[in-house]
Amino acid sequence: MTTRDRCLGLTVIVLWGLNFIAIHVGLEHFPPFLFASLRFAVMALPVIAFVRFPRVRMRWFLLYALGFGFGQFALLFLAMDLGMPTGLASLVLQTSAPFTVLLGVVFLRERVVPAQLLGILAAVVGIVVIGVDRAGHSDIGVGGVVVPIVLTVLAGLSWAIGNIGSRRALTEGTPGKPRGLMDDSLRLTLWLSVVPPIPLLAMSLLIDGPAADLESLTTLGTSSGLTALAGLAYVVLLGTIVGAGLWSGLMKRYPASRVAPMSLLVPIVGISASWALLGEQPTWVEIGGAALVIAGCAVGVLAAPRSRPAVHGQREVAPGERIPAPDQREVAPGERIPAPGERIPAPGERIPAPGERVPAPGQREVAPGQRVPAPGQREDAPGQRTVAPGELDPATRIRRVSAQRVDDGLVHT
Repeated sequence: MTTRDRCLGLTVIVLWGLNFIAIHVGLEHFPPFLFASLRFAVMALPVIAFVRFPRVRMRWFLLYALGFGFGQFALLFLAMDLGMPTGLASLVLQTSAPFTVLLGVVFLRERVVPAQLLGILAAVVGIVVIGVDRAGHSDIGVGGVVVPIVLTVLAGLSWAIGNIGSRRALTEGTPGKPRGLMDDSLRLTLWLSVVPPIPLLAMSLLIDGPAADLESLTTLGTSSGLTALAGLAYVVLLGTIVGAGLWSGLMKRYPASRVAPMSLLVPIVGISASWALLGEQPTWVEIGGAALVIAGCAVGVLAAPRSRPAVHGQREVAPGERIPAPDQREVAPGERIPAPGERIPAPGERIPAPGERVPAPGQREVAPGQRVPAPGQREDAPGQRTVAPGELDPATRIRRVSAQRVDDGLVHT
């Protein structure tokens, strides 16, 4: 991974760490499923009107949209509404990293080195240490933390499923169209917003009730309503368009096992922001667990299997893609593949029709109706004609006429 892409990854980490503060502010005014629905609905109509659908297969797009969009945020917003602390939510959600690595090994046949597994294990231990310590100091107690934590873990699994769908969508492309174009990652992120709004709104009406939804919409002019709108704007613009767009680009250029561990840094930003802005004071145990998370994330990224750098003119091979042999080349879309033993004609060369006689070297094609000279017979020069059978050729006829005139005394000396 290049230094530029590492910086892009760290930018996403900061944006997503602060995203939990924006979610906390929004959930203080909106019901959870309505807030999740609005998060995508404000983007859906402009995207449908002005953004072309990305060149990806529909099944991978739906896997990405339902995993990263619908499942992750429905479960996360519900967990936070049930009392999951903001900093703890940012921490437990990062179970998406080990889930993504495992799914990448199973479904994408990616390689994982032992050092990377140890790094992820250390980060998971750090997450457990912080989670247990925060649960012990939480007002809702250990029992009240179990359900929100389970919901947040399931949100991390849904995020991991979306990561796999995003990578397959951007590397596989669609039949007959170019694969892996740079603008497809942004278009894929934007079109993600089209799928979740309707099912999330239906869940809000069924679970939260129409009265709660209507009250939150009619009080947008209040102080809490305006603050919630600011949080919604942050989640949509920075958390989704910028953050998810950069993340999809990284998932496209590198194996999932190299990108996903970076998300383990999100809780460090989330916990620090919760302490600075919401007054959630971290303990020394939490700081120690955070150090484990940082160390494990660093090992997970830096110890990932390194592929040989591509030379100029080469590109990374997509999962399941057939690699041409040294004497082969890639077939362009629509190009005919010659049968075994068939010669490929040179540019401008005519291919003989079935049964057509091909002239041997030194011969030429005979025009329609033209006489073919017999073996040993010379061919007529330009301006000559062929002598009919029994007919004297012009030179012999002239000699005979001259001799006859001599015999008749017609020649005088």
